[in-house]
Amino acid sequence: MRLFIGMRHTALVRELLRSGEPSIRWRTLVRVLGESPRTPRVRALERAVRASARVRALLSHAWAPYRENTARSVYYKWQGVQWALASLADVGHPRGDRNLGELRDRMQGLWTRPSFRRTYTTRTKLGGYGRPAVPVVRGRARRCASQQGNALLSICRLGLCDDGTKELASLLVGWQWPDGGWNCDRDPGADTSSFMETLTPMRGLAAFAKETGDIRAKQAARRAAEVFLERRLFRRRSDGRIIRPEFCLLHYPLYYHYDLLGGLKGLAELGLLSDPRCREALDLLESKELPTGGWPAEARYYRVSEVFRPGSEFVDWGPVSGSKMNEWVTTDALYVLREAGR
Repeated sequence: MRLFIGMRHTALVRELLRSGEPSIRWRTLVRVLGESPRTPRVRALERAVRASARVRALLSHAWAPYRENTARSVYYKWQGVQWALASLADVGHPRGDRNLGELRDRMQGLWTRPSFRRTYTTRTKLGGYGRPAVPVVRGRARRCASQQGNALLSICRLGLCDDGTKELASLLVGWQWPDGGWNCDRDPGADTSSFMETLTPMRGLAAFAKETGDIRAKQAARRAAEVFLERRLFRRRSDGRIIRPEFCLLHYPLYYHYDLLGGLKGLAELGLLSDPRCREALDLLESKELPTGGWPAEARYYRVSEVFRPGSEFVDWGPVSGSKMNEWVTTDALYVLREAGR
């Protein structure tokens, strides 16, 4: 057991290492204990993850014969290809799996199609609809960048980058707002980036920079971090009030949503948790640890269904309760606290 875990969490980590879920054991070894992904036991766990019932369920409809490059085939919430790949990237699926290349191409093809490479300028909100291009209102591209950001993050973490991935990163950098983030609000008066449209682009660009050494992506990700840091991850700049109550609740998965744990994970990936503006969010995360150990999922954005239904998953991500540990949230919380030196 690594010394940085500390006596308080030793029993909890041992419990997670005994989990019946191979992905939880992988997340504990790699993210919490910091073990190299190249060790034999981590490689063995990755093979167990790939063969697990969870991964089989996530991919159960991924090769369904929907019309190519349609939102239904890729973005159907939360059962489309995009969400399956996002989950695989977060549960320890082996990197560089060529069997996923077709799914990557389907997702990348949707988000880099010609309509996303074109922009046009309009002065009104209504003028931002109905054209196959990205509207620019008052100098700001109005784009749901979480879509490209989520795709970029998944592809990089799965070790599946190719030339199309460079296009994803380039589009995001080109759409970045002056304050460092992104927003799809087409109201001309909207001049502040959205937390939900900024988190996955920040993480995706950081992952792309790590994979490729791309300086522009690294700089763009660092600029995006200021959107969260300037607001201490959940407070308004103007008056210090909490931006949204759900930002202070713990969830898994987040999809394109935001909470303080998701924000802390993103900043951890950029090595920014030592910034004093993270302190309050870290304190709040620590305060949510259960008396019996671990952290709960306090709310969720999905339901479980074996058929395609909007807002549904093919798998369950653990209990949602203020008093029960959720292993997915717990491994994320321990990762963040480790990176913060806590």
